Amino acid sequence: MTIADPASSADDEVLARLKRVPRPERVLSRAIADALSPRQSEILDDLSGLFDNGFAHLTMADIAKSVNCSLRTLYGLANSRDELVLIVIDRSLWRIGRVARLAITPGMAPLDAIRSYLRAANVAVANTTEPFARDTDLVPGGRALADAHRDYVVAVTRALLNEAVRRGDIARCDTAAVARVIASLGTDMARPEVLSTLRSSPKKAADDMVDVILRGLR
Repeated sequence: MTIADPASSADDEVLARLKRVPRPERVLSRAIADALSPRQSEILDDLSGLFDNGFAHLTMADIAKSVNCSLRTLYGLANSRDELVLIVIDRSLWRIGRVARLAITPGMAPLDAIRSYLRAANVAVANTTEPFARDTDLVPGGRALADAHRDYVVAVTRALLNEAVRRGDIARCDTAAVARVIASLGTDMARPEVLSTLRSSPKKAADDMVDVILRGLR
């Protein structure tokens, strides 16, 4: 008879908890995203850099000229500039989310997994500029999109905190409240009214505060 390794079982429980967390809906469905041509994907990737300096002043014609494509090609991706912005932001957040999830490896203690996961997730705000943050706040659906991705990060963080409590790594606490605080730090630091007050980047500020809170939990 094979005896299960307790450590392996614990690792499996961490990964199982994460798999049960519902993921945010995509702006572009998986089917549409998979059907994008290489050129369309290249255009969407190029737009991430273009929007860094703000985009409220840009028309679809301006954007098409900047990425060297036709208006027809651009309207084949989105019906409006604002929809295009949401698609670009969502693609970027999903990409970062996949990398953050892979930062959690088998054998990690839950609190170490939280630190690794949030450090990777906070890359989303690493190079956030004030113009981009300001203009994104004004796009209909922009705040809701950011909140949906943040809520997923909160849910993953809470799942890991619950596992830390179950293992006795930390005392029982309101894991929903703790997760909401530490998983929202990246988004909060990138808000235009906060960004201008920071001495460091929003990512560094968020990472530093996550470390402070996790040390307190231990």
